[in-house]
Amino acid sequence: MWTIVPFAWCGPGVPGAPNRAAVDNLLGVSRSVLVTGGNRGIGLAIARAFAEQGDQVAVTHRGSGAPDGLFGVHCDVTDPDSVDTAFTEVEGAHGPVQVLVSNAGITDDTLLMRMSDDQFTKVVDANLSGAYRVAKRAARGMLRARAGRMIFVSSVVGMLGSAGQVNYAASKAGLVGLARSIARELGSRSITANVVAPGFVETDMTAQLGEKRQQEILANIPLTRFASPAEIAEVVTWLASDSAGYITGAVIPVDGGLGMGH
Repeated sequence: MWTIVPFAWCGPGVPGAPNRAAVDNLLGVSRSVLVTGGNRGIGLAIARAFAEQGDQVAVTHRGSGAPDGLFGVHCDVTDPDSVDTAFTEVEGAHGPVQVLVSNAGITDDTLLMRMSDDQFTKVVDANLSGAYRVAKRAARGMLRARAGRMIFVSSVVGMLGSAGQVNYAASKAGLVGLARSIARELGSRSITANVVAPGFVETDMTAQLGEKRQQEILANIPLTRFASPAEIAEVVTWLASDSAGYITGAVIPVDGGLGMGH
């Protein structure tokens, strides 16, 4: 026989009242998901995929505002105070972050001998140190909950290297060591950390490549096409699902075979 326990929602601000997001999670309704750099491109596709599943999704941006239908917070991942403020806003709206997708990143390409120290450190600070900052802040709530998912969006360039992208390749390769160290450190608390490494994806950036350059790239991809942002999003949402609960420290390429063997 089932026993039905009556529950009255007290609302925030009432001493001892449960957080609404925590109640939703208890009932299996949704999770609190944060996608950094989720206002465009791959990040936006990932954010929308989680939202379509019924999750409460927040995205960070650097001033462009939130896409329609998504909760947006301003965040500069190179600034620890900005990261903390963004997480506090998300926690106030959706509860502690249960799924973190670290996707925010920048490029500043030039050849090694022309690259300045500032160009190198700026990209590494945003792409790698920024991922460290958001992961550290997310871990606070995940450790309390003894559960959580962290997914870091790297790149095939981090495995293969790329002329003119010493800074970007180094930052994306570093995400592998970051994620695997987190996986070992926090695994006993049921917190997983994995890496998704996309290849070339149909975005505004690839659209700007000339036809000749696109054909050169496609010639090296066994599947002879670029990925769609939705294909990256499907892998990310799967890693955050119950089906991937025993996967941690993994690097999953979504590159059409471009980086196989690395």
